[in-house]
Amino acid sequence: MTEDIRKGLVGVIADVTAVSKVNPETNSLLYRGYPVQELAATQPFDAVAYLLWQGELPTDAQLASLRDTERAHRALADNVKAAIDLLPLGAHPMDEVRTAVSVIGANDTRGSASVLDTASPEENLQRSIRLFAALPAIVAYGQRRRRGLDPVAPREDLDYAANFLWMTFGEEHDEVVVDAFNRSLILYAEHSFNASTFTARVITSTMSDLYSAVVGAIGALKGPLHGGANEAVLHIFDEIGSAENVTAWLDTALAQKRKIMGFGHRVYKRGDSRVPTMKAALDTLVAHYDRPDVAALYDALESEFIARKGIYPNLDYPSGPAYSLIGFDTLTFTPLFVAARVTGWTAHIMEQQASNALIRPLSAYTGHDERHVEGYVPDTSAIDVRERPEEAAE
Repeated sequence: MTEDIRKGLVGVIADVTAVSKVNPETNSLLYRGYPVQELAATQPFDAVAYLLWQGELPTDAQLASLRDTERAHRALADNVKAAIDLLPLGAHPMDEVRTAVSVIGANDTRGSASVLDTASPEENLQRSIRLFAALPAIVAYGQRRRRGLDPVAPREDLDYAANFLWMTFGEEHDEVVVDAFNRSLILYAEHSFNASTFTARVITSTMSDLYSAVVGAIGALKGPLHGGANEAVLHIFDEIGSAENVTAWLDTALAQKRKIMGFGHRVYKRGDSRVPTMKAALDTLVAHYDRPDVAALYDALESEFIARKGIYPNLDYPSGPAYSLIGFDTLTFTPLFVAARVTGWTAHIMEQQASNALIRPLSAYTGHDERHVEGYVPDTSAIDVRERPEEAAE
């Protein structure tokens, strides 16, 4: 039986989805059929969120309606901020995000007060929008708290990406920065049955509520083999220091058999299709902030690693330095991923609920054969009535 096991479920098709796919013919990631690079070049992030939830890009009226709802839910409830404040400053920001989402879920007693959550598709769409609206405030509040700064209130006159930056830094950013950030959110929004999305679908399959599924997904995303990789890229950049140190650093890292984060992807065999779009956004930030040293280090490590290993960058490689140039702390990178990916997670949660089957795979047991505790004497007074059919009939 062990020869049939697919460790990590590699190559296993677990279900169907209409949310996204990688088109092998063009090596493009498609959201509801649209290549993500086209969406990143033409759409605001909230329009892409609408696409993931509803299946089509919004009309002007539909987008205006979504924006009205989203902007009305940007501020955090007092008990959400209080829950974050209870956490030690040394906790990872993903712990803050996970805790905040859990409290938001507890605040929503409409349909989730019972263990059996009977939320309608319409209710879950509203829950999705409220989480989408609140996550920038959660992420911004966490970074400012760690820096000893007061929170910044949201502004309803700014779009999603611009308001996100405003709440984090307390200042308006140039359009080139807002555009680069918007593109990154779109690129991170969805990626089929990745580890965190599959976690969300497994939890949803038990008929648990949307918030519980998102909390589980956040836990999965925290891992360095998934969302935590963009943090690891910046740690690598900090270790190397500058482009001229790349060769020596890589010699040592490969000799130590270190995993070089930011390179390779289980799905893409010809390079991550999202990288060119994010690299172009990074280039605009390098020019805007006048940081050619960042570009030189990026290019040197990329070319050297490809030459030696034949492995290409994934999205985390350009997004890490891009977020750093904007001013986000390295520990904030994975929460930024959450703020983007919550759109994809909730799209999958709603899709799972619409055609649900409990996800419960089998396992191949490799432990001891049946054995018994020394000195144990079974109680024979309780006899299974199935063994005494004549008495069972009485």
